[in-house]
Amino acid sequence: MARTTFIMVLTGGGSGGHVYPLIAVADAIEKKVAELGGETALTYIGPRDAYSKLFESRGVAVRAIAAGKIRRYVSFENLIDIPKFFIGFVQALWHLYWIMPDAVFSKGGTGAFPVVLAAWFYRIPIAIHESDAQPGLTNVASARFASKIFTSFTRAAQFFDFARTVVSGAPIRPELLDVRPSKESAKETLGMKPDEPLTLVIGGSQGSVRINEFIIANLPGILQLTQVMHQTGIANFADAKRLSDAALAARPAREVVRYKPISYFAATDPSGADDLKVALAAADLVIMRPGGTIFEVASFGDPAILIPIAESANDHQRVNAYEFANAGAGVVIEEVNLLPGIFMAELKRLIGNAELRKTMGVASARFFIHGAAKTIADGIVAMASGR
Repeated sequence: MARTTFIMVLTGGGSGGHVYPLIAVADAIEKKVAELGGETALTYIGPRDAYSKLFESRGVAVRAIAAGKIRRYVSFENLIDIPKFFIGFVQALWHLYWIMPDAVFSKGGTGAFPVVLAAWFYRIPIAIHESDAQPGLTNVASARFASKIFTSFTRAAQFFDFARTVVSGAPIRPELLDVRPSKESAKETLGMKPDEPLTLVIGGSQGSVRINEFIIANLPGILQLTQVMHQTGIANFADAKRLSDAALAARPAREVVRYKPISYFAATDPSGADDLKVALAAADLVIMRPGGTIFEVASFGDPAILIPIAESANDHQRVNAYEFANAGAGVVIEEVNLLPGIFMAELKRLIGNAELRKTMGVASARFFIHGAAKTIADGIVAMASGR
């Protein structure tokens, strides 16, 4: 490296699927630079939201900019967001002028493109990472200015320049990769019976109202087959708790204790009962939206029922879901087919066949590419060093 201090800017935001990988790569960059005898100065530039505190808690400086969503379709909201883009671009120019980093790393999402464009203006090396099998518009636009492009899915690499693209896999939170509890002890930590199957329902970092309502409406039948740990999303928890209490009000106590709703898995305290690592270690089956969480699930070798949101940008969730299912790791139920008969038949087939779940779990584990954060960090440091 040309400098003893490696100055790095991170950008991207709007969801945990964008922010958590940034944190994983930031940790890997710090380790890489330390191995080279240097220190790292990290700054996050993006929208000021709930996730900003995650950076601050890890010692990453935060610089806020206006953030507007890039859309492929005509929308009245574009009239609001287009001015935000130009404001964000000017703000990014200002912040980068004073920081002048060795490299910028973008995960895409809200607020990322103004930072990428400003970095290109200053000729700062840029790296991007695409989490989905069908690339988002922000990363498609950002790729024109990037020196290095990393992808989670092999399928996504075809959309970018071959010479600059590496299929790295998805960087996931380092706390999910360290020592994990056994399935039985994890179930006990969650207050569940260790000798009975457990299904984890998780709609992504923001939850899913549709999945919440469907699961709760069918709880009596589901609880005949499996225990349920249900992440509802912070904003949806009160409504989900009210609905589930009503659904279980007349049910026997032995069924009620088989269901546990929680607002959000913080993944900050490995000993906590609400920790995502404990929940994924405990799960025999995961019911989920196929966003960025798909690789966290795969890292635990969990089989899954995937329910892609019908309105996902560029239909990326559906494409992600079928990539995972085609690998033998999951089953896709599209929202139009999310009916009690179809869902219960699949749930019964999977929960009732431990050998099938084991086979799917092996395929899930194979789907996960190890060392993604290190691969990306190594590439970024080499890029910034001119190698």
